[in-house]
Amino acid sequence: MSNAAEAPRQNRVIDLKAGAHMMVLDAGIFCIFHVAGQAPAGPAGLPGVRISRAPGTPPGIVTVSTFEEDGWIGGSNGAALVRVMRGPAAVLVTTYQEPGTTHAAPRLQVAQLAGPATSAPVQSVPQSAAAPVAASAAAEATADAEKISKDISAHIQRRGDVTSGIGHWMGVPGSQSWIEGFSVAPEEGVPASDIEYQAVLGKGWLSPWAEGGQYCGSRGMALPILGLRVRLKGKSAEMHRVRLTATFTDGTRLGPVDGSEALEAESLAPLEAFLLEILPEGEETAAPKAAPKAPHAKAPAKPRAPKAAAASVKTASPRKRKPTPAS
Repeated sequence: MSNAAEAPRQNRVIDLKAGAHMMVLDAGIFCIFHVAGQAPAGPAGLPGVRISRAPGTPPGIVTVSTFEEDGWIGGSNGAALVRVMRGPAAVLVTTYQEPGTTHAAPRLQVAQLAGPATSAPVQSVPQSAAAPVAASAAAEATADAEKISKDISAHIQRRGDVTSGIGHWMGVPGSQSWIEGFSVAPEEGVPASDIEYQAVLGKGWLSPWAEGGQYCGSRGMALPILGLRVRLKGKSAEMHRVRLTATFTDGTRLGPVDGSEALEAESLAPLEAFLLEILPEGEETAAPKAAPKAPHAKAPAKPRAPKAAAASVKTASPRKRKPTPAS
């Protein structure tokens, strides 16, 4: 009798409090995110929101990218990137709450990040220059593939999915090809479970923490990340430290710095390349490895001042710098 009485409890159905909304968007790229200050989800993962392509919308018209593969953005910190190729098109926003809750459903904001995809090219360098840059970068990556581990993977504008290793540059400084997302899973040194990271998505706006091996950012939406943050935990945090160096599409170069702080350009230019290093705690280390050079034409030599003019300002002339060795 007792077994028969317990069976219904094991197979019960719980009716959640849910709401569905249809959001119609014009062509462009949008970010749907939570209003600041909302309470986080409880132990059951609720409240939460799922963003998906609306029923009846033809495939290929709307693309939804979230940190979770199923469109779930949680109840307070998640976000969805929505690309509408041809508008107006509909997106389905579904909210889920605990049964009997008296709290309001999660509140969302929508920000348009870019106009229609056909209104202007998304690349920040001329199209004629894009092919040589991508081809050279791809050739360089192929040449080094056998001797570099695949600790880091990233999706890079005009190159697609690329792999590199800790202690080696991900991306090519000066290429003006931004990074759309990345993941880190060390093959040796520290376990992947002891590393986590965030992507900078906007001013004061970071993605949720991703654990080692998880992808952080977007893929194939032509939407760059603006920086990154990496930290260690567990035993690895006691024995190692993280060092980051990065370059951005506006020419900014930052680092090497402690990776636990978000590394982003003051101009919020897209992240172009980064060098992640995991170093033994307390050990003095050499300067970071020189960055690979982008295949740009050589800059013209600076004109020399006439001798007479040089003599007249001799006391104010700058100190002569030693030439920097080629990388």
